[in-house]
This record gives sequence, C-alpha cells and structure tokens, in this order.
Amino acid sequence: MKPTIRSRPIAAAASLVGAAALVLSGCGTEDDGAGAAGGSVTLGFVNGANTHFHQCLLKAVEETGKAQKATVYSANSKQDAGTELSNIEDMIARNVDALIVQTVNVDALEGDIAKAKSAGIPIYLTSVATSDLSDVLGVAKVDLKKLGALDAGWIEKDAAGKDVKVGIVAGAPGAASDLMVGGFKDALPANAKVVANQPGMFNPAKAQDVAENMIQAQPDLDYAFVANEEMAFAVRKAFDAAGAKDVKIVSANGTEDGIAAVKSGQLSATVANSAMTIGQTAVKNTIGLLDKDKTVDKIADIPLVLVTKDNVSDAPQYCPE
Repeated sequence: MKPTIRSRPIAAAASLVGAAALVLSGCGTEDDGAGAAGGSVTLGFVNGANTHFHQCLLKAVEETGKAQKATVYSANSKQDAGTELSNIEDMIARNVDALIVQTVNVDALEGDIAKAKSAGIPIYLTSVATSDLSDVLGVAKVDLKKLGALDAGWIEKDAAGKDVKVGIVAGAPGAASDLMVGGFKDALPANAKVVANQPGMFNPAKAQDVAENMIQAQPDLDYAFVANEEMAFAVRKAFDAAGAKDVKIVSANGTEDGIAAVKSGQLSATVANSAMTIGQTAVKNTIGLLDKDKTVDKIADIPLVLVTKDNVSDAPQYCPE
C-alpha cells in the first residue's frame, strides 16, 4: 500500500462520528516544516487497553503529535477486538491521514489492515507486527518473545541448574501476552518446570486472585513470571500474605515503580520496554514515512533492557513526565 497524504477532515462531519469514543488530543496548523504536508497531518491512534503502559503510550503519542504540529484523535479498544475495529472505522470516517494501532489481538489485525487499506489510509503498528508487512506503513516493533526470553534467562542463571518450579501469570489472551509467555516458556531451561499458567487479564485484582490460587496449589513454587508490573505487585502481595516471600518474581515494563521494586527486592528482575519510546517512535516515523523520508525505516526495533539490582541505572525513561 502506498501511503498518501489525505485532506484534513471537515470539522462538522468529524464531530458527528464516534464523538463519544474519540478524544481530540492536540493539533497545530502552523507550517514550520514539521510533519507531513507542512504540519497539517491528522493521525488516529487506536489504543488497546487502559493499563499504565497504555496510558503512558497515549501520553507519548499525544505529546509527540503536538510537538510535530499534528492533530491526534485517540480511542480505546478496552481489550476487545470488535471495539478495535469499530474504533478504526470511526477514524476512517474522520478521514485521518494515517492510523496508529496498538492492537488487542494479533489475529484482529488482518481485518483492521484490510479495512484501512480499502479506505486508502495507511496503518502504522505499535508493539507487535504481522508476518506480512506489505500492507502496513510501518511498525514500532517490540520483540515480545525476546522480552519473555530475557526473564527466562535470568531464572536460568539464578537457578544454576537446580530443579525449580515456575508459575506464569499471563495477561489477556492474544497479542502481547501470548508472545511474551511463548518466548518465556521456550527459553526456560530443562530444569525449570512450568507448573501453573493462568491469565491475570492485565488486571491487578484478577492477578491477585490467580496468585492466591496458584500458591495454594503450588506451595513450593520457586519463581513466577508475571506479564506486567501492575499485576506483579498484586502477585507479590498474594504470595507474601501466603508466607511465600521467597518466590522470586520476574516481570516486564520498566515503569518507575517497577524499577523501584527491583531496587527493593520486591521484584527480582524486569524487562524495560519503554512506552514513551514506542509512542515517540510511532508518531515521528508515521509522519516521516508519510513524507516519504528515506532516512526513516519501515521497521523500528524498540530496545529492551533486562533490569536487575546490578543495572537499574540503565533502565530507559518509561513514561513522559
């Protein structure tokens, strides 16, 4: 699909379509050379959920869009693939120049991309990519399998060949969680046996319930992989309340609270995956690719850092201030 710069939406029409779901988050019309078409680009950002990661991602998209003199419309799919497609249809009705999508489910992307393509609107993906990228403008890609593998590598090193039991508190089925958990399981050494694997739905209360049941069923658990730090804190609370303070937890995100928890020993390790970097990259690269800037790569790989007590200073900033 060839990206094209489309005309900006007519305000009256835009206000009638999806007004309840979409939020105007920043715009600029000054022609300072920043952004496609001299700064008149309009972007539709379809976010996947409302976790701390997604909130920081939205903030980064909004702030970077404002700095680039772009108009950004945003919508939240609340972990529902049907809502995601509806949000994309609303953005298409707004006649945006490009869509940025943090999907709730990789399987849903096929329909999303087809819908955007038929409307002639380029789509830029964040975090995850489809196997065939010929129909997308670009992607700010996080190697989520590698993310899981980094946590598994820490467990392998810490276990030092001893037979250990591992529990997994996954996120919501689909997209990010499946990739992370798959990478984690594939990279575990033979001496590390997964004895429990349940979804926490990226919800701390749900994750705490899962952890309470897990530690009752597996009182001799050694390690737990938790798909994000918000859930990991709830899992830690449940384990500690059950007298399982020795269970070591590894997680992902690299939030300010997550890094502090690694420092304090609440978490043994986390993989820093900066929402700020993803959001900034997505907006800048979308505009660059729309402008046919040959210095901008179609695929941007977001750096990952395994953070332990030994290297907390290496963690990138997670969320815009």
